[in-house]
Amino acid sequence: MITVPLSALEVAMVQTGARAADTLRDTTEFARRLEDLGYLRLWYAEHHHSPAIGAFPPVVLTAHAAALTSSIRLGSGGVLAPNHAPIMLAEQFGTLAAMHAGRIDLGIGRGPGTFDEPTARALRRGAGPTTDDEYRNDVSATLRFLVDEVALGPLPEPWLLSSSTAGAALAAELGLPIAFAHHIRPDNTLAALNHYREHFSPSRWCDRPRVLICVETICAETQKEAAWLAGPMDVVKAGLLRGRGDIPFPTPEEAATHSFAAEEVQALASFRAQQAHGSPETVAKHLMDLVAVTRADELMLVTPVYALADRLRSYELVKQHIMTPAAT
Repeated sequence: MITVPLSALEVAMVQTGARAADTLRDTTEFARRLEDLGYLRLWYAEHHHSPAIGAFPPVVLTAHAAALTSSIRLGSGGVLAPNHAPIMLAEQFGTLAAMHAGRIDLGIGRGPGTFDEPTARALRRGAGPTTDDEYRNDVSATLRFLVDEVALGPLPEPWLLSSSTAGAALAAELGLPIAFAHHIRPDNTLAALNHYREHFSPSRWCDRPRVLICVETICAETQKEAAWLAGPMDVVKAGLLRGRGDIPFPTPEEAATHSFAAEEVQALASFRAQQAHGSPETVAKHLMDLVAVTRADELMLVTPVYALADRLRSYELVKQHIMTPAAT
């Protein structure tokens, strides 16, 4: 059984044939059901200009879900520092934390949230990619503004998102808990976490290394069904391998007829082996092994499947077969 808390990441996939408004409606139901199931926290990711992922600001989704729930922690996973002025992030999440004390997280990441360069430049008002020093200064300024400028009382819990050793080094330097994107860069996980733990400096935010691992988790009654549900995201990932960020999120039926190149099949299989796909028994083993190897304090599950009902069923199966009362 899993003995660490389990949480969820919402990436708001927009299904082929549906409207973004339908996906937005689904995020409300998803938050309510995750709270009912006993998940610790639900984070919202920032994305822009993608036909497959809704461009819904994490701060807005967090505010909406917080008003409709009562206990689940909510926040960003994450807001992307290059796209926002630090004082605005502090004001937005500081206000949310004051309104929903003890329930708001501020996860900060670095990427642009888009694969489209003109969109990335538009988000930064024409500026190019952020440098290491600029990113560090933005994160530090956001934390400083939370304490010195906003000062509304309860503060959001800050996390640094990372998919590399460089991000882990910054989290260690600033004394922040780390949320590692194992679902994006699994090959980097162990080296980054080792660096983080070895170099961690305690701070007002965190007195010891604290590690959350995000893992792609697709749980179904059978291995075959889980593979079927994973098909649409496989098509999107294959597009990303070709440098295409404009691939729509297909139906499982459409995905089943998609022709993958040999190198795509190999890359997808390698990725899948490091995630948690399959029956409850298979998923349980993958998640337990990941906790053992990474020494994670918490797991965050991301489940990019086509239908809301199938996505919720995956989380239900994890709750029923994997999640122990001590981990809630």
